[in-house]
Amino acid sequence: MLKQPVPYRKIIFVCINKKEDPSKPCCGAKKSEEIVAKLKQIVRERNLKEYIRVSKLGCMGKCEQGPNILVYPEGIWYSNIKEEDLQFLFDELLKPFI
Repeated sequence: MLKQPVPYRKIIFVCINKKEDPSKPCCGAKKSEEIVAKLKQIVRERNLKEYIRVSKLGCMGKCEQGPNILVYPEGIWYSNIKEEDLQFLFDELLKPFI
C-alpha cells in the first residue's frame, strides 16, 4: 500500500448513477453526465487541471434530489444541479484561487 497526499486542491464528485427501473429517480436520468462534461470543460478552459479534479461517482443515496455534487475538501453537497448553475457554482469554488 502506498499512502500519498491528495494531488488536487479540490475534487468535484458528480453522481452519474443510473437505475434500471426508469420510474425511480436517479442522477443519471437528470443529465449528470452532461454536467460532468461541462465541469471538465470549465476546468480545461481555466487551466486548472493540476488543481481541480472532476470525478464521476456512483449513488450517493439522495436520488430524488439529483443531480448531486460533492466538493472536497470543503465537504459541501449541492443538489438539484442544472447546467445553468455550473458557472455560479464554479465561481464559488474558485474564490480561494482568486
